[in-house]
Amino acid sequence: MSHVTRILSQIESGDPSAAEKLLPLVYQELRKLAAAKLSQERPGQTLQPTVLVHEAYVRLVDVAEPQHWNGRGHFFAAAAEAMRRILIENARRKQSKQHGGGRRRLDLDAVNPAAKARDDELLALDEALARLQHRWPEKATLVKMRYFAGMTIPEAAQAMGISHATAERYWAFARAWLHAQLQSGG
Repeated sequence: MSHVTRILSQIESGDPSAAEKLLPLVYQELRKLAAAKLSQERPGQTLQPTVLVHEAYVRLVDVAEPQHWNGRGHFFAAAAEAMRRILIENARRKQSKQHGGGRRRLDLDAVNPAAKARDDELLALDEALARLQHRWPEKATLVKMRYFAGMTIPEAAQAMGISHATAERYWAFARAWLHAQLQSGG
């Protein structure tokens, strides 16, 4: 049992000091995942990797509602899901009328007309991913780990407990299926 898995077990059993021990062990890896994901976002993204990591971590290690982790891979899969949800919530918040709706601040030095399209694309991807999750949960989990957590296929396969070849097949299928969904509009 790894040190991270041991601490996750302590968190699950309600040890309040265990959450403080976990963050230093997983912080760099979570920050790397967050930075990889945010590098794919539109220019001018208001979320920074540190903020994304901290928000995801708070959601994952809520002492009031202890989670049940099946090890390190399960924890990082949940981290990928938490980061995905945070990015989706951020995109939806930016599109709400209360937060300016379709209005955006413009940096006159770097006007980017594709910026709104990125938020729309992220929301369309989220809807398609929800449909994929409903039909093929393992394939959707692999997509979340690859796209939202920035994991490689071998890293995601190991975290999910599947073979590299199976992960490659899942990835090829999910990419083709999502592409078709996004092209057809749903």
